[in-house]
Amino acid sequence: MVSSPPRHVAIIMDGNGRWAQRRNRPRVFGHIRGASRIAPIVRESDAQGIKALTLYAFSTENWGRPEGEKSVLWKLLVKFLKREEAELARKNVRLRVIGEIERLSPEIRAVLDPVIDRLSGNTGLQLTFAVSYGSRREILRAAEAFAKDCAAGKRSPADLSGESAESIFGEYLWTGDMGALSDVDLVIRTSGEVRVSNFLLWQSAYAEYTFIEKCWPDFGPVDLRRALETYSSRDRRFGAVLPSSSVSASI
Repeated sequence: MVSSPPRHVAIIMDGNGRWAQRRNRPRVFGHIRGASRIAPIVRESDAQGIKALTLYAFSTENWGRPEGEKSVLWKLLVKFLKREEAELARKNVRLRVIGEIERLSPEIRAVLDPVIDRLSGNTGLQLTFAVSYGSRREILRAAEAFAKDCAAGKRSPADLSGESAESIFGEYLWTGDMGALSDVDLVIRTSGEVRVSNFLLWQSAYAEYTFIEKCWPDFGPVDLRRALETYSSRDRRFGAVLPSSSVSASI
């Protein structure tokens, strides 16, 4: 186990389509291979002492993809849930899904909701799938919900001006029920792309980022351990200066 592992790791699972195209295969082939990488990463995260793992599975922008590709993605999600439910329960893993899940079809919800309910009392690794997720949308919806509570007399605008303002607003985000674990420590993005893609913008305000050249279908437990080792070597100051640091200046 890596010393001092991050509590919350978030992964942008990028590059499935490119991985397949480089092999002259259809994009869906990459999604199928990519889906097979999830369970090993979940197991390794648990073994490494990570408390929360969030996987970016489907963004709000992904709704614009071809219907055939989306159909495969939903089938892979359902297959994962059916195949891994018993193992997740045995490992005490809690499952969450964040995003506009109301956009999912009744057929998907019929499989997803019972699994979430069955695992809701688990206290081990907190596994979250970001599905139909966009961080800007999340923040806007949180602001709307807060405004409605103000109108109903449950909150006051002044609540967002005190020392606890950020924690109060954080309760309205899709990750609100995760408490202190909602703050992300390490974001990993595969495929060599260097951007955040509207993912957990609030929660990752002080996260460390690691960008990996491998596409997601080639990402494995060894790659995760290397990312954790890189993280453990970094000096996280959260905008402050360490006491041992000395700064001299002449005016």
